[in-house]
Amino acid sequence: MNNRRIRALITRINAAQTAFFRQHPPHIDNQEEFRYRDGDNRPTHIANFTKGLPHDVNTGIIVDPQDYQQFVRGVNSGDVRDFKATPLGPPEQDGVEFPEWRAQIAQESKKNGQDISVRAWESQGAGLTFDLEGPDAQAVTMPPAPTLDSQELVTEMIEIYSMALLRDVPFAEFETSPKVQTAIERLNNSPWIKSPNSLNLSPAEKKRLRKPFTPQTVFRGINKGDDVGSYLSQFLLVGNRGLGNIHNFEDGFIEYGSIRVNQRVRFAQPYKDYLTTWEAWIDAQNGADLRGLETYCDNPAYRFMATPRDLATYVHYDALYEAYLNACLTMLALGVKFDKGIPFQDKDFRDKQQGFAQFGGPHILSLVTEVATRALKAVRFQKFNVHRRLRPEVVGGWVNRFSNNDRQNLEVIQTLADGLGSELLNEVAAHNAQQKDKFSDDRGKDNDNGYENSFLLPMAFPEGSPMHPAYGAGHATVAGACVTILKAFFNTDVELPFCYEPKTDGSGLQKVFLAKPLTVEGELNKLAANISIGRNWAGVHYFTDYIESLRLGEQVAIAILQEQKLTYGEDFFMTLKLFDGGTIRI
Repeated sequence: MNNRRIRALITRINAAQTAFFRQHPPHIDNQEEFRYRDGDNRPTHIANFTKGLPHDVNTGIIVDPQDYQQFVRGVNSGDVRDFKATPLGPPEQDGVEFPEWRAQIAQESKKNGQDISVRAWESQGAGLTFDLEGPDAQAVTMPPAPTLDSQELVTEMIEIYSMALLRDVPFAEFETSPKVQTAIERLNNSPWIKSPNSLNLSPAEKKRLRKPFTPQTVFRGINKGDDVGSYLSQFLLVGNRGLGNIHNFEDGFIEYGSIRVNQRVRFAQPYKDYLTTWEAWIDAQNGADLRGLETYCDNPAYRFMATPRDLATYVHYDALYEAYLNACLTMLALGVKFDKGIPFQDKDFRDKQQGFAQFGGPHILSLVTEVATRALKAVRFQKFNVHRRLRPEVVGGWVNRFSNNDRQNLEVIQTLADGLGSELLNEVAAHNAQQKDKFSDDRGKDNDNGYENSFLLPMAFPEGSPMHPAYGAGHATVAGACVTILKAFFNTDVELPFCYEPKTDGSGLQKVFLAKPLTVEGELNKLAANISIGRNWAGVHYFTDYIESLRLGEQVAIAILQEQKLTYGEDFFMTLKLFDGGTIRI
């Protein structure tokens, strides 16, 4: 026993040393935090995440820059007293549970007996915690985010505005939709796509460049398999046979032991968006907790994800790792082989041992979820302590003011407004006007701050974005970590025996015939992209949030796999295909 205790200690020390000797990179932001100032030379922080702090109801800019500094002070110290000292809510209403809100949706809710409370920030101290496995939350990093005057942001906002206008176009119609084709043409005419060589790009920016879009590549990820077959990964659609083989793949039921999970999602009301009036937008920036006020259909109540709005609903309420747990269960039920370097895969009469607690179902099923919380801690440090990037909905607020000739302290938005173009912005204004006419809970009470048009970014969620900065993305970081675990354990060269896509109404799945079968690697990459970019469809993230966070999550998972390997007595290895290409062996 004493010998065992010593060996256990040595193993832990070896794992700790493995983590200690990894290089800790510097964390570098985009230097915008104090760049933009008002007439009194005070920082406006218009490029930063300020949601929840008191904002001026006319300009949308925070009332007092000292509030932002107090927010940062709490983020950096992790002291709950600093958090409690940070003002939260509309001006002069800090400490009020149910402030006075301006938006019609809040007024209607109050009439129905539901007061709208103020909404707190989420886990801003998580990046300061320590962990006993994997890289320290501050040992991985992300490059600087695009700036407000960059051509990369122009392309990202063309993309996000276009996605907002296309939320109800069925995935099955992307190839033929004139609206999708118009979006492709706009994206391909942006300098970031059309003439990147004319831009002075950093190595990180060059790594994020994308080729001109086609109907098969637009609004998708950029890793292997993302542009093959149906828009949605098979792991978000199909089920497995179930006990007694009573189901087909296209039934969409995933076996959880003797119970089952349905791949169909709650059907949100089509064509209904949120935060399209200034009053609703400013309430959201002042921390109005409008969560749960979205509306749904009842006939049907559930359907296969047929439109981007359905995908946005999925990523609104998912348990972060559930898509990857489902994928793991599906692959185990399909009999997808583990990586060839993993033991106990020969016939029982030879191995005389089966994988279970190690190198079996329970091992991979628990590990694929285990990495999620560590990925979240790493990305929380990037969000709160390094980049503090504003959300797309706030960029939409600045575009709205600028395009309505209310430009004080917003001169930097000129490049973005010019790049978006009047045609796209007029479509946004027409869309938002329809929202105001059609849905009573999206009408403003003060004529939208006197603006003739609303160029705000239409949001899929009534509360808009979460209460934490945009860069990196929690969903995408978890996607990168969880999918990396799956790619390390399973033989990703295996071909899937099916390809389905949802019918246009989501009532079922229909077969798609491809020249070459889909692979596990491609569909796992696509799964990570779907979940990550699903947040872009909702309007709460940018493309850079997805791609850089995916890479961050991959780093976290690789480090955990390296350390866990030290704990096993078997001689084994895993061959892992990376998101950016290339292969490593663990």
